[in-house]
Amino acid sequence: MASSEARSETQDIIVCRNVHKWYGEFHALRGITTNVGRGEVVVIFGPSGSGKSTFIRTINRLEQHQRGDIIVDGIELSNDIRNIDAIRQEVGMVFQSFNLFPHLSVMSNITLAPIKVRKTPAAEAEETALELLRRVGIEEQADKYPSQLSGGQQQRVAIARALAMQPKVMLFDEPTSALDPEMIKEVLDVMQELAQSGMTMMVVSHEMGFAREVADRMMMFDEGVLVEEGPPEQIFEDPQSDRTKLFLSQIL
Repeated sequence: MASSEARSETQDIIVCRNVHKWYGEFHALRGITTNVGRGEVVVIFGPSGSGKSTFIRTINRLEQHQRGDIIVDGIELSNDIRNIDAIRQEVGMVFQSFNLFPHLSVMSNITLAPIKVRKTPAAEAEETALELLRRVGIEEQADKYPSQLSGGQQQRVAIARALAMQPKVMLFDEPTSALDPEMIKEVLDVMQELAQSGMTMMVVSHEMGFAREVADRMMMFDEGVLVEEGPPEQIFEDPQSDRTKLFLSQIL
């Protein structure tokens, strides 16, 4: 993947310029400027409270930024609700806590948005849902309810649900942090297959093995600042920032 400096913005599906976010007096994001290319896999890491999750949540307007520009696939994220709706149709999101509808079956969880939002015929939506469940390795769970599944299975349903909207970008907010250790690999395997298929992905994660193997680029956040970014080999073997060096020394 070419460096973000070398690429023109037209090649980038996400463009962030000087993005700021406040919660009252608390300055959560402090001038984030970065681009993400089509098909690029970016892993965002850093200490708790550093702004990582807030940042990716601004990209589909789950959090509103107060200053700067965010452009997704040519659409600027403004207060125009039509732009927000358009971007949310292009951007899939997988959360730490699954966020499945407990009263709906796995099949209904996956087909709900395509039928309601994209007006996909029910039979077609169900066929796609089965293909996606096959892809994430749990086709046999289609008629079960979330409470009948393991955490790892629920997270794979959540990934299938996001993919059912045929997004151009997938955002993952610490997708394995709520899982038991033995379930983490099954979710990371699905994410790795997704990355290899060419999906543009931004992943907030402390899974450094996944980052080393799958990421095109890594971003280190601290206190609302993008401290350092670069390919995994640079981040792991020759980090430029003392803050990155310290953080990696504590988790590796």
